[in-house]
Amino acid sequence: MEPKGDIALIGLAVMGQNLILNMNDHGFTVVAFNRTVEKVDHFLANEASGTKVLGARSIEEIVAQLKKPRRVMMLVKAGRPVDDFIEQLIPHLEPGDIIIDGGNSLFEDTNRRAKHVESKGLLYIGTGVSGGEEGARRGPSIMPGGSSAAWPAVKPIFQGIAAKVADGTPCCDWVGEQGAGHYVKMVHNGIEYGDMQLICEAYNIMKNGLGMSAQEMHEVFAEWNKGDLDSYLIEISRDILAFKDTDGAPLVDRILDTAGQKGTGKWTVVNSQDLGIPITLIAEAVYSRCVSALKDERVKAAKKLKGPRLAIPAASKPAKKTAFIDDIKSALYASKIVSYAQGYMLMRAAAAEYKWNLNYGGIALMWRGGCIIRSRFLGKIKEAYDNNPKLTNLMLDDYFRGEIKKAQKGWRNVVATAAKRGIPVPAFSTALAFYDQYRSAVLPANLLQAQRDYFGAHTYERVDQPRGQFFHTNWTGRGGATSSSTYNV
Repeated sequence: MEPKGDIALIGLAVMGQNLILNMNDHGFTVVAFNRTVEKVDHFLANEASGTKVLGARSIEEIVAQLKKPRRVMMLVKAGRPVDDFIEQLIPHLEPGDIIIDGGNSLFEDTNRRAKHVESKGLLYIGTGVSGGEEGARRGPSIMPGGSSAAWPAVKPIFQGIAAKVADGTPCCDWVGEQGAGHYVKMVHNGIEYGDMQLICEAYNIMKNGLGMSAQEMHEVFAEWNKGDLDSYLIEISRDILAFKDTDGAPLVDRILDTAGQKGTGKWTVVNSQDLGIPITLIAEAVYSRCVSALKDERVKAAKKLKGPRLAIPAASKPAKKTAFIDDIKSALYASKIVSYAQGYMLMRAAAAEYKWNLNYGGIALMWRGGCIIRSRFLGKIKEAYDNNPKLTNLMLDDYFRGEIKKAQKGWRNVVATAAKRGIPVPAFSTALAFYDQYRSAVLPANLLQAQRDYFGAHTYERVDQPRGQFFHTNWTGRGGATSSSTYNV
């Protein structure tokens, strides 16, 4: 019998099931497989009932049902399970067949796997898929990288099922070789951490500083979602704040304040340190989740470590309260610009380090719909890189420079007020600190270099000599003339 399957998908958790149904809706015949084969039967009899989805109960059965070149996509837990399935698949595939990892794999693992699979004569794709359950079902953002020869064979499927922007352009395009797709997804997730932390800080100031109710904050977020901050995360925050528990009280107030994480934000921060790129806001977002996990310690510390009263005086005067809420909006928007600027700085450094040719405007377009950080804001980023593909920093774009200028007074007022009232705003604060550092032609690192040379003979450069010439001073009169080698980590 002639094979009917266009693509196979291994892994029938929520994302896998919804992607299969999405593919089916777009006319593709999918072969479904799960390590626990009972899940295949259940899926076919329930969620996939009445569709063209085919079931498989072994690797051999998957391969037998696929058209050539065979396309096998995995949506399984990152790490060892991906490697295990690759090794199971390789003996049954032929040159030109394609293995696809659609999970949240570390890009370095994808680099390794792409080389390994290609050495067997096969092709490999590591792709980021963002949008959660709803995105997988209705249209996710898809960020594929790996063997470039595989792209034409998967392009119709991936672009067919991806989210579309207003003009119909799919939120999916080729990112680059080896682990480039998973790298861009990793940075996406890091920015997602930052966006969520910024929104939580805005919420915290309104709740504890201005004494606003969940309903009042719901109305603020609803208004913000009509303007420059229009985004999926603002939208769901609006909805969360309006959601009531069974007794009519706001459910959000009954959720324990300890946040989890799956590691992609941490990976972003670790890689930024390897490349020497200061993604300070994402780092603060990751560490804020770590601090939230210290719940028992924080409860004890709250009884002993005292600070000022949280209430902001503006809360008692309606006009000043409204003005301060506008300042919070400015702080959120300006900090968001900094966060994305840092994320793009990291991708530029990675492109240089790993020899990838990343399309920065195209990445913004891929994130414009379907994914968790989708927002109106991303259209402006695409415009910035369309206008200047060699833009070194998003904050230097005319539009974003102007937006920060407009927001700056309110941004500084919020950070200063929060500090005076003892309300933690680590992401707002670090964004402002980075902005001030980045715009400083001179920083106090001259003293730092002198300190390093004093205790470790690490040398320094001089402002009155050409760059690249290094000097050492015998600061105490007891040291020698020998200096340490210079290096950057």
